[in-house]
Amino acid sequence: MAHTKSDSRYKNLLKSPDDAVKTIESGETIVYGMSISQPPALLRALADRILAENLQNINIYSFLPREHSQNTILAPELCDQITHHSWFSGAADRALTKYGLSYFVPSYLHQIPRLCQEFMEIDTVITTVSPMDKSGFFSFGTGNDYISTAARCGKQLIVEVNKNMPRVFGDSQIHISDVDGIVEYDTDLLEIAIPEEKPEDKIIGKTIADMIPNGATLQLGIGGLPNAVTRYLGSHSDLGIHTELFTEGMVDLIEDGIITGKKKTMHREKHVFTTAAGTKRMYEFMDNNPSIESYPASHVCAPDIIAKNNNMISVNSILEVDLLGQANAEYLSGALFSGTGGQLDFVRGAFDSRGGKSVLAFYSTAKGGKISKIVPRLEEGAAITTPRSDVHYLVTEYGCVNLKGKDTRQRALAIIDLAHPAYRESLLHEADVMGLI
Repeated sequence: MAHTKSDSRYKNLLKSPDDAVKTIESGETIVYGMSISQPPALLRALADRILAENLQNINIYSFLPREHSQNTILAPELCDQITHHSWFSGAADRALTKYGLSYFVPSYLHQIPRLCQEFMEIDTVITTVSPMDKSGFFSFGTGNDYISTAARCGKQLIVEVNKNMPRVFGDSQIHISDVDGIVEYDTDLLEIAIPEEKPEDKIIGKTIADMIPNGATLQLGIGGLPNAVTRYLGSHSDLGIHTELFTEGMVDLIEDGIITGKKKTMHREKHVFTTAAGTKRMYEFMDNNPSIESYPASHVCAPDIIAKNNNMISVNSILEVDLLGQANAEYLSGALFSGTGGQLDFVRGAFDSRGGKSVLAFYSTAKGGKISKIVPRLEEGAAITTPRSDVHYLVTEYGCVNLKGKDTRQRALAIIDLAHPAYRESLLHEADVMGLI
């Protein structure tokens, strides 16, 4: 059981979800937990209060909202009362963003904690945490990112305690003395499984795995392609983790003794992340595991911190690249698809690492080969997630190219070599028209 004073405070703060949100009034700014850390009971109660009490001018901030948000505060009937802001768009809010009912806040992930501290006045923070330990500490579990910072600088912190949220070490604890309200709600955490392997994944995964030296420290981004790499690291040794996202494939490598962290320059023998998404098996693996540590995004994703890891290898996916080498990972079919997240943070940090490499991976085509993902120019209005001067390695199922140090002609020709053969002739023509070759 918890310490006597902590236990007594816990009982005094324990409320129903509806009672916990009664202090929230019109005009407030609310920040809630990212992705898996969304607090479903509190989000439901918050949506009900805003609707029932006709609260107005509520500003809510999140990053990659998922189902619990979609079914509550993102409901269409609340759009006149809530202005929703997202640092990273997901399936739950893409349509709302497209039609001007949710607003994207362009941000590098490592800067979002600072935005919470210096550029916002946060009234209420709500997030899911692990049960309190005997010393009176909760853990942020799967989500440290910006929420650990927001929790400490907001005027009010309400936590949703879920027995299924893993207790994680590092800088992932918050003491009950910093908490203003507690709700208990045990439900299964959302699960994000690694997609089934595509034929291209095998080629790309092996190509990237061959680029990774023994003893390297890894960052693997969101999506199937970066995680396909983990399947081909079975013959490696003493790899480490310093990653924005902790994923299922990393668990296999840790259990197999391939990831040990023994060669890491920072956080030696610790598997470091700032957010996590996987399956129940992964969450159970993380729970109370002293080798796994989370820290705020201001630390994990800061390029200068990333660069302190020797042989830092960053692997992320993109949606398309143009002949100048500009990479887009957030804009698709004329609309916002995701966000910048930590991609450019790790691209820059990995390149500045001694022996480091940043890799941007993508399939050469989409929609069954009908669309080339290598284009002459990015669509007007499309986001440039990684500028051409920052791109290091590009990889498709047709090969790998290092763009660093290449002139515009060499870059265009190298990028065209990564395209599906059916599109190379037209791309060469466009490169000629653009004066690149």
